[in-house]
Amino acid sequence: MSGKEKNWKYSEDIVLEPTNIAGARSHSLELGIEPVSPAVGAQLAVLAAASGASSIVEVGTGVGVSGLWMFRGAPGATLTSIDTEVEYQQAARAAFIAGGVPANRFRLIAGRATDVLPRMNENSYDLVLIDADADSVIEYVEHGLRLVRRGGTVLVPHALWRDRVADPAQRDDTVSDFRTLISELSKSSAVLMALSPAGDGLLQMTKIGD
Repeated sequence: MSGKEKNWKYSEDIVLEPTNIAGARSHSLELGIEPVSPAVGAQLAVLAAASGASSIVEVGTGVGVSGLWMFRGAPGATLTSIDTEVEYQQAARAAFIAGGVPANRFRLIAGRATDVLPRMNENSYDLVLIDADADSVIEYVEHGLRLVRRGGTVLVPHALWRDRVADPAQRDDTVSDFRTLISELSKSSAVLMALSPAGDGLLQMTKIGD
């Protein structure tokens, strides 16, 4: 194991995942849904807390792992979460309630993000998490940057896409989309961008202009 791999493993193992989140993670894996890693979840909590997030949008509810992490950092926030799978959202609802999140703190919308996001108010949210349908990641990020207020942040887990984005030999459409997205954002004057190697990569962009 290389030094970098040891660092990566250490950053994951050091996270003490709360029981309710660990339970949701186990359920997610049983259903074949890849949740954010513990290290990425911890970063979501830190970013939610540091930004004082009160309004959050999530694309890709899953069974609530990432939502629970964000509520850990911003327990007073309101989360709007979008997913096409009603069964997953029912599991997420149960996980939120079991985790002590009041029912009026979250709204679960069953539908395609491409249909829902255009109807949401621009410049109105503190945090947008995009963790669904990697084939549409560029479109989702465009919507996310429209939805967040100035100073708001858009987050994209799995941005290194199974360790393929950094490998120049990999050229499939999803990898190319992530490379294009990261490259364009790095040159943009409208956002501050950082790419964390935690988990499968966490792309972070904070809106500073129009």
